[in-house]
Amino acid sequence: MERSARFISLSGLSGVFAGAVALVGAWVARLHMAQAGAPGADALTYGTARAALRSGDALLWQLVLDGGAVLIVALAGAAYFTWRRSQRLGHALWAPGARKLLWNLAVPLVAGGVFCLVLMDQGLPGLVAPATLVFYGLALLNAGKYTLDEVHWLGLSELALGLIALFWLGAGLLLWSLGFGVLHILYGGIMWMRYERNSPVANP
Repeated sequence: MERSARFISLSGLSGVFAGAVALVGAWVARLHMAQAGAPGADALTYGTARAALRSGDALLWQLVLDGGAVLIVALAGAAYFTWRRSQRLGHALWAPGARKLLWNLAVPLVAGGVFCLVLMDQGLPGLVAPATLVFYGLALLNAGKYTLDEVHWLGLSELALGLIALFWLGAGLLLWSLGFGVLHILYGGIMWMRYERNSPVANP
């Protein structure tokens, strides 16, 4: 009964793909930061005062666009790989478990997105990287009970990285890359090895 209420068609390859996209996005963001002559090793720490934020508006919104592009491509990849896995297993993609998963994932993510926009508006971009990790970790924890157990542990790992980033603002982009890039690849690979490598194919 509990298994039927969980969405088990989530593909580990979607995590690997999302992680690879995040690492490429972080690399592109670092190029933009270097071209803008951002001070220090991490432009996400730049502009903790409103005056500094005004002087760096173009760079900050370029980073927002980079993040948005990463999100769209990663979601598209996740949808494709998960659809492909559901087809292989013969499961309905839009089952009750999938709806519960998406709802419980979306609420913290939307709240976190609004929170991050407010941080930038208030001249606190240095807190954006930690906030994205914390809210994403909370979203995964919230949704983890409706899917594979690895999602729960990924959420805890993202949350821990976000809390570390709060105390190490100078490493915002590095920790963001570890959380959205490396951890996704690691957990996605584990999920693929455990559930998909020898997965049976449903009869047509």
